[in-house]
Amino acid sequence: MNSRQNRRLVFLLNVAQRRLQRWMAARTQDSGVTAAQSGLLFILGQRDGVLMGEAGAALDLGPPGISGLVDRMTAANLIGRRADPEDGRAWRLWLTPTGRAALAQSKAGLAEINARLAEGFTDAEIDVVARWLTSFQTKFRRGEDE
Repeated sequence: MNSRQNRRLVFLLNVAQRRLQRWMAARTQDSGVTAAQSGLLFILGQRDGVLMGEAGAALDLGPPGISGLVDRMTAANLIGRRADPEDGRAWRLWLTPTGRAALAQSKAGLAEINARLAEGFTDAEIDVVARWLTSFQTKFRRGEDE
């Protein structure tokens, strides 16, 4: 697949994303924490008490998406939410003890996934792939498609 015309990047990216999601979903059944939930746990692990809107932006979720995610995670006792003391309309999110345990489990799972994804590639090759994937955030800005 040396020819630039035969790279089929969109097709390959879509197939990879679907397969990775299915693989991760199968593991979610064991842990009970989805990839999206793990993402929010990671954010709160770094910044417990973050504003709900900031967490949504970090996860590339709009208001309905982050609201539903927070509702599900609150119902599962993974996080708690409290009104912001400076702005009663805003919510701050906090890890619960159950959420901290799920965060530790998610970190271990992420290490396994990243090791499997990088298998067979050099660090330099993975750096190029990471740079390419990260470039999507500037090439296809959120809101351009809405």
